[in-house]
Amino acid sequence: MSPVLELSKVSVVRGGTRILDQVEWAVEPADRWVILGPNGAGKTTLLQIASAGMHPTEGHATLLGERLGASDVFDIKPRIGMASSAMARRIPADETVLDVVLTAAYAVTGRWNEQYDDVDVKRAKRVLDEWKLAAFADRRFGTLSDGEQKRVQIARAVMTDPEVLLLDEPAASLDLGSREELLQLLGGFARNTASPAMVMVTHHVEEIPSGFTHVLLLARGAVQAAGPIGEVLTAQNLSDTFGLDIALTEADGRFAARAE
Repeated sequence: MSPVLELSKVSVVRGGTRILDQVEWAVEPADRWVILGPNGAGKTTLLQIASAGMHPTEGHATLLGERLGASDVFDIKPRIGMASSAMARRIPADETVLDVVLTAAYAVTGRWNEQYDDVDVKRAKRVLDEWKLAAFADRRFGTLSDGEQKRVQIARAVMTDPEVLLLDEPAASLDLGSREELLQLLGGFARNTASPAMVMVTHHVEEIPSGFTHVLLLARGAVQAAGPIGEVLTAQNLSDTFGLDIALTEADGRFAARAE
């Protein structure tokens, strides 16, 4: 099968600054990637290209078999699931949780005059149940906790059965309990062979769910290392990426890091 995402010598230049620099990267359909790197490394920019939200300044990006810049992104975007803080800000606070998920079928963030089939409603309810949100279906999005809102965003992202799921810091700002609940759900989703390719941006190795298969380490816009998580996520590679001596431990597919 062809990669769902393939970048060849991709660079992004803004105001004379190279935000991304000659990135080579490919995501296969069964891959679950985590992108790690310090602030300003270019992680969010890389995810914007992966979501067809930005074109590279140099190089080529192919997404779901379509080359960015030579294809209509409106044909590509419905095949991508995306959960991010930017998406959360677009969701009306008074929208019900069921409607937040349901409106993904029309790629809108608020109910208007759309008509939904029974199959759409049933799928939305099933997705809410899978992400432990069934009891919140009639709640207003703005009344939910951060952890609940994060799960609603992901449920919305998978509602349309995407071919690739992109997650921008899904565990950011969560308390310990909410983080662990979310990571358990993400881990289960990642291990399901029916799930789409996944790419998750995070700042912390503690936020990597079990079941993720690959890691890309990014610093100053350039790839420091990329490949299978068991080979690439090492103390030495983390130390080189973050410019600090780091000790790394692993237990049952979960990681922890600290400065030595």
